[in-house]
Amino acid sequence: MTRTVADFDALDLHHAPTDGPVAFGGVLGPQLLLSAYRCGLFPLPAADDYAAAYNEALYGDAVEAGEVALLPGGADPYALAWWSPDPRPVLRPGAVRLPRRLARRLRTAGSTGGAGGAEGAERAGGRAPEWWTTADRAFEAVLTACAEGRQPAWLTEELRAALVELNRIGAAHSVEVWEGEELVGGVFGVAVGAALSLDSMFHRRPDAARIAVADLGARFGAAGGRLLDAQWDGPYVRSLGAEPTERSRYLGELAAVGGLTAGALPDGRLPVARLT
Repeated sequence: MTRTVADFDALDLHHAPTDGPVAFGGVLGPQLLLSAYRCGLFPLPAADDYAAAYNEALYGDAVEAGEVALLPGGADPYALAWWSPDPRPVLRPGAVRLPRRLARRLRTAGSTGGAGGAEGAERAGGRAPEWWTTADRAFEAVLTACAEGRQPAWLTEELRAALVELNRIGAAHSVEVWEGEELVGGVFGVAVGAALSLDSMFHRRPDAARIAVADLGARFGAAGGRLLDAQWDGPYVRSLGAEPTERSRYLGELAAVGGLTAGALPDGRLPVARLT
């Protein structure tokens, strides 16, 4: 029997699917989005009608059986999926791991004023161009870069609009990595209290995405943040130091720190060499 729930608080995520959507539907907006992150979920909107139809074909039986819930609203519930994978990869702010080779390069960069490595040094006529980071200075540019060439194209216009509004009110953040004045990497995510869920990252230079995550962790930790959630487990996030955590344990940690208050993210322009 189809199961309809009024909001995310009515979902029992401890017994929800671990490797598929836990709910469909709803009208995507900043408040619904924030409510989802507060409860340990994140959205995957369908890019088009074909993708929504594919969701229905793949998960329709589970919805009919009541294994996957439906939220009210929306012309087509299968156009908006909500996920809460198990396990969840968790990082600690300020403890994001960088490879030794990258740490050495950053230390060298700190003494020379650069960070771009050999390729960057060639472009700069023998001296590596400077790498800097900022926070929340180019949020929409980071969204655009994270959406480029991604399949499935989950970063829809509706989701972008909701994220931009959350950034405006201080609930979504980005870190930007700059090579001189060029944006070469970044990451963005949504914060709930002292927890922050990392949505996506990009790089236009090797290791720029790693640096963005490490920088966001450092800034969030300095603001009182306690927990970073990388959403999807895998080799890349584990290489950053993420620990696969049972969803039930993650939900407990999220409840414990989600009600805390983290301060404003430091947004100044900072050299990447400090991350070592």
